[in-house]
Amino acid sequence: MRKLIAMAAAAAAFIAGPAMAQTEIIVQYAIPDIFKDVQEEIAKQFMAANPTIKVKFIQPAKEYEDATQQVLRNAVTGQLPDVTFQGLNRQRILADRNIAVPLDSFIAAEKDWASKGYDGALLTLGQVKGKQYGMGFSLSTPIIYFDADLVKKAGGDPDKFPTTWDGIFELARKINNPAEKITGLKYDWDITGNWMWQAMVFSNGGTMLTPDEKKVAFDGPAGQKSIALIGRMVTDGKMPDMSQATTLQDFVAGRLGIWAHSTSRLGGVTKQTKGVFTLRTARFPLGAGADSRLPAGGNVAMMLAKDPAKQNAAWEYIKFATGPVGATIMVKGTGYFPANALPAKDPKMLGDFYAANPNHQVAISQLPSMTAWYAFPGENGLKITDVINDHLQTVVNGKGKPDEVLKKMTSDTQALLPK
Repeated sequence: MRKLIAMAAAAAAFIAGPAMAQTEIIVQYAIPDIFKDVQEEIAKQFMAANPTIKVKFIQPAKEYEDATQQVLRNAVTGQLPDVTFQGLNRQRILADRNIAVPLDSFIAAEKDWASKGYDGALLTLGQVKGKQYGMGFSLSTPIIYFDADLVKKAGGDPDKFPTTWDGIFELARKINNPAEKITGLKYDWDITGNWMWQAMVFSNGGTMLTPDEKKVAFDGPAGQKSIALIGRMVTDGKMPDMSQATTLQDFVAGRLGIWAHSTSRLGGVTKQTKGVFTLRTARFPLGAGADSRLPAGGNVAMMLAKDPAKQNAAWEYIKFATGPVGATIMVKGTGYFPANALPAKDPKMLGDFYAANPNHQVAISQLPSMTAWYAFPGENGLKITDVINDHLQTVVNGKGKPDEVLKKMTSDTQALLPK
């Protein structure tokens, strides 16, 4: 009997064929309220196309800073994910500490790489000191969202939305109606990584540090104008001190007229406001002519795997997620735009989508003004972000005068720079 059972088992194994060997890769990402569905759909389609590779997600990080801190802790315990999606301004710290794996050799081994949609200029957003550490996954710029119905009610013209902050403040005051619980303006100054502070400074022609990165530069004319504008958002624009979560809730409910935020939430907000009011978007005001820039937001896929087999699998996943298929899934599920040039040119992917969704085109129109999201150097890079955030909070809550806050923010940042 045992012999017969053994023979039957062997026959079944022969008919079924050898078990397919799988390489499992661990993937980390941040901001699940935007990316969870997108990441899971990309992984699903990737595994269907690559049955020998299994993708497993770890608990998503709340923000980009949390994702970076998580990787730094895991580097100590030797439990790194194989792929991580990090904010554009957080690549530097992982490259400087030799945690991330350069991708140059993988790119060099690819056949016909030039035809795969990875534009040279966009590739530079994933480079640190001349080496390619990240492959762009999602890109964004700061834009203005506005409720066209509230704008009309206040006497404004949605087709001629103000192009300056002075014009926006004037319109916001007209929209603001405490009696009906309507707020005129909210600038989400506390977006992760001081992104909206950088947007204000860069748009006024400034920089965070001097070219040698030895001295704070945001205390110059651009920074002075920027922090004064944030102060005026409170005094002239009647901006309240409220959280991003509350802001989002108020906007989609039709209780907020003008909202300065990232394009990242455009996909979700479009769905949430359908049937509530007419959603429109406008360009972020630029204040310094040819020197005006806007920081590129979003994230890149980075490889942390050290085992060769895991590296090969991780590279296949990175290519898929950042390539035409992954980029199309990402754009349709968010408000970001792709770092791959192919989907927007293909009507079956994103060509028709952009034609039918003009609100998404505003961010793309700002591409010529795009610059890198700055990462402060040294061991205190993450701490500097928190310090700047804390100081900006005192301007928004009215406890600090803008010019005095800028001086203190400058000295505190200077003290944390590498000596």
